[in-house]
Amino acid sequence: MTATLKLGFVGLGIMGAPMAGHLVKAGHEVFIHTRSKVPADLANSSAIQCGSPQEVAEKADIIFTMVPDTTDVEKVLFGERGIASGLSKGKIVVDMSSISPIATKEFAKKINALACDYLDAPVSGGEVGAKNATLSIMVGGDDSVFERVKPIFELMGKNINLVGGNGDGQTAKVANQIIVALNIEAVAEALLFAAKAGADPAKVRQALMGGFASSKILEVHGERMVKRTFDPGFRIELHQKDLNLALNSARALGVSLPNTATAQELFNSCSAHGGKAWDHSAMVKALEKLANFEIGQKA
Repeated sequence: MTATLKLGFVGLGIMGAPMAGHLVKAGHEVFIHTRSKVPADLANSSAIQCGSPQEVAEKADIIFTMVPDTTDVEKVLFGERGIASGLSKGKIVVDMSSISPIATKEFAKKINALACDYLDAPVSGGEVGAKNATLSIMVGGDDSVFERVKPIFELMGKNINLVGGNGDGQTAKVANQIIVALNIEAVAEALLFAAKAGADPAKVRQALMGGFASSKILEVHGERMVKRTFDPGFRIELHQKDLNLALNSARALGVSLPNTATAQELFNSCSAHGGKAWDHSAMVKALEKLANFEIGQKA
């Protein structure tokens, strides 16, 4: 797949815009659509703007979607002038949003019924990963379809894995978000404890980076907590959405996720204090309110 391809990209937000940009820079013919204003970098590129998701699907052979939630994907796929109405036999739809695994399986069946293929391919890595083309991509779908699309995934990410069938990519992403949320909570507790005990949290973080407690969360989000830099990144409201997927799916499966529920309550507290758009590392603020102490204070 080294030849120029006709690719579509629907959803040009904080993640989708740089991801689509990598496809344009690789020399592919890229058809784009978004519900808001097209970002300047793409508007001034060779990308071709379309009036609807349907038009994107009519012109492209492989169509990528990157929108916020399950209902958004459903609307983009099956709503008025949606992608499904523009598909013809043999095309591929790749949803890179983070949505319900259960709904994903139903979306895949509907696309398959149109003689087209479907991959769910949610990502991890945030805005930085999207801009640097270093995203982790978790894919659910047919192996042969995955192999066809993999060279395009490689333009957007580094750690690319076929997890299983349709829906399994989304399941892997939900699991990822559970781990990330609980790690943020653990780092927040540890640094808050250290600061309240009178230690320098920056130096404690640095010391911990050399031991078994080291993690990407401690490295990146721990620094955010110490420096009080809570511009997203990855917004709390998006992580809330992902944990809702986890908790709702767990309820359906009869699985208890007690610490995931606690992490969600801490995010809920942040949201109640006007923090829906804060970076998810700002979960620490909820714990700080419980302690009546901020990491940057002197004990």
